[in-house]
Amino acid sequence: MAGLREKQREQRREAILGAALVLFDSNGFSTTTVEQVAKAAGVSTPTVFNYFGNKQEILLALVDRADRAAISDIRQQLAHFDNAVDALCSLQAAVMRRELEALPLSIWREILAFGFTPGMNAVSQRLASQVADLLRELQGRGMLNQDFDAGFVADFLNDYCGFLFAKLIQQTSPDLDAHARQVRGVAEVLFKGLSPSAPATVPVH
Repeated sequence: MAGLREKQREQRREAILGAALVLFDSNGFSTTTVEQVAKAAGVSTPTVFNYFGNKQEILLALVDRADRAAISDIRQQLAHFDNAVDALCSLQAAVMRRELEALPLSIWREILAFGFTPGMNAVSQRLASQVADLLRELQGRGMLNQDFDAGFVADFLNDYCGFLFAKLIQQTSPDLDAHARQVRGVAEVLFKGLSPSAPATVPVH
Protein backbone atom coordinates (compact mmCIF):
# COMPACT_ATOMS: atom_id res chain seq x y z
CA MET A 1 0.00 0.00 0.00
CA ALA A 2 2.83 2.41 0.83
CA GLY A 3 4.32 1.85 -2.62
CA LEU A 4 0.97 2.51 -4.30
CA ARG A 5 0.45 5.73 -2.33
CA GLU A 6 3.91 6.92 -3.26
CA LYS A 7 3.25 6.18 -6.93
CA GLN A 8 -0.06 8.06 -6.81
CA ARG A 9 1.64 10.99 -5.10
CA GLU A 10 4.29 11.13 -7.80
CA GLN A 11 1.61 10.92 -10.51
CA ARG A 12 -0.25 13.88 -8.98
CA ARG A 13 2.98 15.84 -8.73
CA GLU A 14 3.79 15.18 -12.38
CA ALA A 15 0.22 16.12 -13.38
CA ILE A 16 0.58 19.45 -11.59
CA LEU A 17 3.96 20.13 -13.21
CA GLY A 18 2.68 19.19 -16.67
CA ALA A 19 -0.45 21.33 -16.35
CA ALA A 20 1.54 24.26 -15.01
CA LEU A 21 4.03 24.11 -17.88
CA VAL A 22 1.25 24.25 -20.49
CA LEU A 23 -0.39 27.19 -18.75
CA PHE A 24 2.88 29.06 -18.18
CA ASP A 25 3.67 28.65 -21.89
CA SER A 26 0.25 29.76 -23.14
CA ASN A 27 -0.66 32.43 -20.57
CA GLY A 28 2.69 33.47 -19.11
CA PHE A 29 3.97 32.71 -15.65
CA SER A 30 2.82 35.96 -14.06
CA THR A 31 -0.81 35.73 -15.15
CA THR A 32 -1.29 32.02 -14.47
CA THR A 33 -2.96 31.28 -11.14
CA VAL A 34 -2.61 28.29 -8.85
CA GLU A 35 -6.36 27.74 -9.22
CA GLN A 36 -5.94 27.41 -13.00
CA VAL A 37 -3.11 24.94 -12.52
CA ALA A 38 -5.22 22.88 -10.11
CA LYS A 39 -8.15 22.76 -12.51
CA ALA A 40 -5.98 21.76 -15.46
CA ALA A 41 -4.27 19.05 -13.38
CA GLY A 42 -7.59 17.67 -12.13
CA VAL A 43 -6.82 18.30 -8.47
CA SER A 44 -7.98 20.77 -5.84
CA THR A 45 -6.16 24.03 -5.12
CA PRO A 46 -5.21 22.85 -1.59
CA THR A 47 -3.67 19.74 -3.17
CA VAL A 48 -1.39 21.93 -5.29
CA PHE A 49 -0.29 23.76 -2.14
CA ASN A 50 0.39 20.42 -0.45
CA TYR A 51 2.99 19.72 -3.13
CA PHE A 52 4.29 23.22 -3.79
CA GLY A 53 4.22 26.12 -1.35
CA ASN A 54 3.58 28.66 -4.08
CA LYS A 55 3.57 29.14 -7.85
CA GLN A 56 7.28 29.89 -8.01
CA GLU A 57 8.08 26.53 -6.39
CA ILE A 58 6.35 24.84 -9.33
CA LEU A 59 8.59 26.76 -11.70
CA LEU A 60 11.70 25.91 -9.70
CA ALA A 61 10.76 22.23 -9.65
CA LEU A 62 10.67 22.25 -13.46
CA VAL A 63 14.15 23.82 -13.61
CA ASP A 64 15.55 21.49 -10.96
CA ARG A 65 14.18 18.45 -12.79
CA ALA A 66 15.85 19.61 -16.00
CA ASP A 67 19.20 20.10 -14.25
CA ARG A 68 19.04 16.66 -12.65
CA ALA A 69 18.28 15.09 -16.03
CA ALA A 70 21.30 16.86 -17.56
CA ILE A 71 23.61 15.58 -14.81
CA SER A 72 22.23 12.07 -15.34
CA ASP A 73 22.87 12.37 -19.10
CA ILE A 74 26.52 13.26 -18.54
CA ARG A 75 27.12 10.64 -15.85
CA GLN A 76 26.13 8.00 -18.39
CA GLN A 77 28.68 9.39 -20.87
CA LEU A 78 31.49 10.29 -18.45
CA ALA A 79 33.55 7.16 -19.12
CA HIS A 80 33.77 8.07 -22.80
CA PHE A 81 35.46 11.44 -22.30
CA ASP A 82 39.25 11.60 -22.44
CA ASN A 83 39.64 15.24 -21.39
CA ALA A 84 37.97 17.60 -18.94
CA VAL A 85 37.21 20.35 -21.48
CA ASP A 86 34.99 18.09 -23.57
CA ALA A 87 33.32 16.74 -20.43
CA LEU A 88 32.48 20.23 -19.16
CA CYS A 89 31.29 21.48 -22.55
CA SER A 90 29.05 18.45 -22.91
CA LEU A 91 27.66 19.04 -19.41
CA GLN A 92 26.83 22.68 -20.12
CA ALA A 93 25.27 21.75 -23.47
CA ALA A 94 23.12 19.14 -21.70
CA VAL A 95 22.03 21.63 -19.03
CA MET A 96 21.13 24.22 -21.66
CA ARG A 97 19.24 21.69 -23.77
CA ARG A 98 17.30 20.27 -20.84
CA GLU A 99 16.46 23.72 -19.44
CA LEU A 100 15.22 24.99 -22.80
CA GLU A 101 13.14 21.82 -23.19
CA ALA A 102 11.73 22.29 -19.69
CA LEU A 103 10.70 25.92 -20.13
CA PRO A 104 10.16 27.99 -23.29
CA LEU A 105 12.21 31.11 -23.91
CA SER A 106 9.29 33.36 -22.99
CA ILE A 107 9.21 31.89 -19.46
CA TRP A 108 12.98 32.14 -19.06
CA ARG A 109 12.74 35.81 -19.98
CA GLU A 110 10.09 36.28 -17.29
CA ILE A 111 12.37 34.56 -14.78
CA LEU A 112 15.19 36.97 -15.65
CA ALA A 113 12.87 39.92 -15.14
CA PHE A 114 12.19 38.73 -11.57
CA GLY A 115 15.88 38.62 -10.71
CA PHE A 116 17.51 35.88 -8.66
CA THR A 117 15.26 34.90 -5.80
CA PRO A 118 16.34 32.73 -2.84
CA GLY A 119 14.53 29.79 -4.43
CA MET A 120 16.35 30.18 -7.75
CA ASN A 121 19.65 30.58 -5.94
CA ALA A 122 18.98 27.29 -4.10
CA VAL A 123 18.34 25.48 -7.40
CA SER A 124 21.52 26.98 -8.84
CA GLN A 125 23.51 25.90 -5.79
CA ARG A 126 22.24 22.31 -6.10
CA LEU A 127 23.44 22.27 -9.71
CA ALA A 128 26.83 23.68 -8.67
CA SER A 129 27.14 20.95 -6.03
CA GLN A 130 26.54 18.26 -8.66
CA VAL A 131 29.05 19.91 -11.00
CA ALA A 132 31.58 19.82 -8.16
CA ASP A 133 30.98 16.08 -7.76
CA LEU A 134 31.66 15.59 -11.48
CA LEU A 135 34.88 17.62 -11.23
CA ARG A 136 36.01 15.41 -8.36
CA GLU A 137 35.36 12.35 -10.52
CA LEU A 138 37.52 13.88 -13.26
CA GLN A 139 40.21 14.53 -10.64
CA GLY A 140 39.96 10.91 -9.55
CA ARG A 141 40.47 9.78 -13.13
CA GLY A 142 43.61 11.90 -13.44
CA MET A 143 42.06 14.26 -15.99
CA LEU A 144 42.41 17.24 -13.65
CA ASN A 145 45.04 17.97 -11.04
CA GLN A 146 44.27 17.35 -7.40
CA ASP A 147 45.31 20.70 -5.93
CA PHE A 148 42.24 22.84 -6.63
CA ASP A 149 38.97 23.21 -4.75
CA ALA A 150 36.30 21.53 -6.90
CA GLY A 151 33.52 23.34 -5.06
CA PHE A 152 35.04 26.78 -5.73
CA VAL A 153 35.61 26.02 -9.42
CA ALA A 154 32.08 24.60 -9.77
CA ASP A 155 30.59 27.74 -8.24
CA PHE A 156 32.57 29.91 -10.67
CA LEU A 157 31.59 27.81 -13.68
CA ASN A 158 27.95 27.73 -12.64
CA ASP A 159 27.83 31.50 -12.15
CA TYR A 160 29.64 32.29 -15.39
CA CYS A 161 27.68 29.83 -17.50
CA GLY A 162 24.47 31.15 -15.91
CA PHE A 163 25.51 34.64 -17.02
CA LEU A 164 26.11 33.37 -20.58
CA PHE A 165 22.74 31.58 -20.54
CA ALA A 166 21.01 34.80 -19.43
CA LYS A 167 22.61 36.65 -22.36
CA LEU A 168 21.61 33.85 -24.73
CA ILE A 169 17.91 33.80 -23.91
CA GLN A 170 17.61 37.57 -24.29
CA GLN A 171 18.62 37.29 -27.95
CA THR A 172 15.81 37.47 -30.49
CA SER A 173 17.28 34.41 -32.21
CA PRO A 174 19.54 32.66 -29.68
CA ASP A 175 22.90 31.75 -31.22
CA LEU A 176 23.55 28.34 -29.68
CA ASP A 177 26.81 27.82 -31.59
CA ALA A 178 28.28 31.09 -30.31
CA HIS A 179 27.19 30.16 -26.79
CA ALA A 180 28.94 26.80 -27.08
CA ARG A 181 32.14 28.50 -28.27
CA GLN A 182 32.08 30.86 -25.27
CA VAL A 183 31.66 27.94 -22.87
CA ARG A 184 34.52 26.07 -24.52
CA GLY A 185 36.71 29.17 -24.34
CA VAL A 186 36.35 29.52 -20.57
CA ALA A 187 36.75 25.76 -20.09
CA GLU A 188 40.03 25.75 -22.00
CA VAL A 189 41.37 28.69 -19.99
CA LEU A 190 40.43 26.99 -16.72
CA PHE A 191 41.58 23.47 -17.45
CA LYS A 192 44.51 24.06 -19.78
CA GLY A 193 45.72 27.07 -17.84
CA LEU A 194 47.35 30.33 -18.78
CA SER A 195 50.92 29.19 -18.16
CA PRO A 196 53.04 28.09 -21.11
CA SER A 197 53.42 24.34 -21.49
CA ALA A 198 57.19 24.62 -21.43
CA PRO A 199 59.55 27.18 -19.85
CA ALA A 200 60.31 30.08 -22.13
CA THR A 201 63.80 30.10 -23.60
CA VAL A 202 65.77 33.24 -22.85
CA PRO A 203 67.46 34.41 -26.04
CA VAL A 204 71.23 34.71 -25.92
CA HIS A 205 72.62 37.95 -27.32
